Amino acid sequence: MTTFAPDLPLSLGALVGILLSGGFVWLEVGRYAAPQVPASLFDERRELFAYTAGLFVGVPLAIVFVLFVDAMEGAALIGGLIFLAVLVVATEAAQALLLRTRYWGRGESTPFYALGYRASIGGIMVLALVSQYFASSVTITWDGIALVLLQSAAVVLLEVAGALMSVRAAPGERRSRGGPVSGGVFGVVGFFLLGLGALSGEAGAFLGAALALLGSYFVYQRLRPLLAAIPSPEAAPPLARTDATAAFGRLPGSEPKK
Repeated sequence: MTTFAPDLPLSLGALVGILLSGGFVWLEVGRYAAPQVPASLFDERRELFAYTAGLFVGVPLAIVFVLFVDAMEGAALIGGLIFLAVLVVATEAAQALLLRTRYWGRGESTPFYALGYRASIGGIMVLALVSQYFASSVTITWDGIALVLLQSAAVVLLEVAGALMSVRAAPGERRSRGGPVSGGVFGVVGFFLLGLGALSGEAGAFLGAALALLGSYFVYQRLRPLLAAIPSPEAAPPLARTDATAAFGRLPGSEPKK
């Protein structure tokens, strides 16, 4: 039996979770911030706070996620479906509450805050998934490590794709659907694929994780253009632009007058 120091599995889980969720925010969300674009399409401080909020909200959701995985691995399908329903409903409710707040929910940049929020939640789920594997596995194998990493990538991508799916379509936008119901259905299918693989052995687990990952990737790529379509503060009317530029703190002349 392979044994680790008590805190090592938790540290490994935190490392993988931060790399995947923080890396997504840094690379994907960051590409819409100055100097990559002339003006940031979101308030970078609010994005950071949204990511931080997701860390706290992700803890109880990660517990439900682990219970769901354990139930599926134990072939307790009814219990697994109950935990899956709780997980998806709670996640959608958490995003809906975030986007209804005055701090994060006013303006057109809310998809960016939803992405940071849900990526962080996914990172905490990854922490739980990876640490559980290294803490409970009798034998650590390269196949097992590859599987848990594939599942971790699928979890984060499920969360961020679901974040955009759950944002309601704006008036005049090409896509006709969007909202918590669409995001919830997407989450149920994606996480069920992850859990269903556990019932079919290692090969089934790889297949389920790969399907969840690929499906999330295609959904995210389909919805990704709505991020670039969000207007910058410069595109706002003069009065609104004054407030926006001061808030974003990125454009010349946005400093408050003394």
